[in-house]
Amino acid sequence: MSDQVERVDLLVFEIGPLRYAADAAQVLRVDTRAQDAVTLEALGPLKRTHRALVVGVDGVERQLAVDAVLGIQPVAVERLRRFPRMARAGQETLGVWLDGDAPVVLIDLEKAVRPFV
Repeated sequence: MSDQVERVDLLVFEIGPLRYAADAAQVLRVDTRAQDAVTLEALGPLKRTHRALVVGVDGVERQLAVDAVLGIQPVAVERLRRFPRMARAGQETLGVWLDGDAPVVLIDLEKAVRPFV
């Protein structure tokens, strides 16, 4: 029996004063924000808006505008909690990562930008 803890790499970013995280495997790269970058108003108002996460959906690249990219954090899967379907703010919100005592909302980036492809 293995004592290894299953981990996932989360890319942590800010929109306004809030921290969010997404599976780093969904991010093709971090780039300078383009004029047509997707903004998700439901996640809060942007402040600086000069950065963007580039996500590929069905062979098309789209940018999601963010205020800051804080880095990649390897997280034990046991620290992740899914929202029940009826409690989700939208299809893009999956659950939370418990970063100590602070919950960080997990975002499915592909679902978030798919309506804009």
